[in-house]
Amino acid sequence: MPDIVALIDHAVLHPTQTADDVRKACAMCAELGAASVCVKPSHVAVAAEALRGSKTVPSTVIGFPHGGTSTAAKAAETLQACDDGAVEVDMVVNIGQTLAGEWDAVAADIRAVVDAAKSKGAVTKVIFETGLLPDDATKVKLCELSEAAGAAYVKTSTGFGFVKADDGSLKSTGATEHDIALMRASCGPGVKVKASGGVRSYEDAVKLVALGAERLGTSGTEAIAAGQRGETAASSGSY
Repeated sequence: MPDIVALIDHAVLHPTQTADDVRKACAMCAELGAASVCVKPSHVAVAAEALRGSKTVPSTVIGFPHGGTSTAAKAAETLQACDDGAVEVDMVVNIGQTLAGEWDAVAADIRAVVDAAKSKGAVTKVIFETGLLPDDATKVKLCELSEAAGAAYVKTSTGFGFVKADDGSLKSTGATEHDIALMRASCGPGVKVKASGGVRSYEDAVKLVALGAERLGTSGTEAIAAGQRGETAASSGSY
C-alpha cells in the first residue's frame, strides 16, 4: 500500500473558509506531505505563497461546484489560476449538458480547460459529480471524453453535490467503491482516477486506493494521517 497521505489533495473549499484557513491548511499539509492543497480560485496566490519551497503543490477548482459557467469563463478562470500559481486544476463538467446528452458541448468544455491548463504547464482533473448521474453508461462516456481531451485524471465528485433522500432530506453524494472501479476500468493507463467526497478515514482511503484511485480529495487529511500512523484523530473533516 502506498503512502496514503501523499495521494491527498486537501480541500479548503467551503464558502466560509478564509485566507488564514488556507495558510493553516498549507502548513499542515506541507508538514504531513500531502500531494496538494486544493483551494478556491481567489485563494490560489495565497496557497502558492504558503507552499513555496515545499513538496505540496497548490491546486484549484474550475467552474465549481455546479459546472454551469460558460466554456469561455472556465478557460479564462483556468489561465488566471495558473498565473496565480496553480499547477493542477479540477474542473466540473457541465452537468446539465451531460444529463441532456449534449456530448459535443461537454467534450468542447473539457477540452478548453485541458488546453488552457496545458498552455501553462498544469494538469486537469475532470469532476463528473457521479452522484447526480443517472447510470454507468453516462460515467463511462465522460471517461471517454476526458481521455480524448487529454485530461490527466477523472474525478468522482465535488463534495458539494446533494440528492433528496426518501424522507425528503438532502443527502450528500461522494465517491463510491463501485464508481472508482468503473472509472478505473473505463480509462486507459494514461488517465488516473481521483476519489473525492466522503473520504474521511484511513480505512475509506485504503479501500478506494485498492480499487484504483491514485488521488484522494478530502478535508479529513489529519484523520487519515493519524490512521496511517495507527492513531485516532479528533476530527475527520467534512469534505
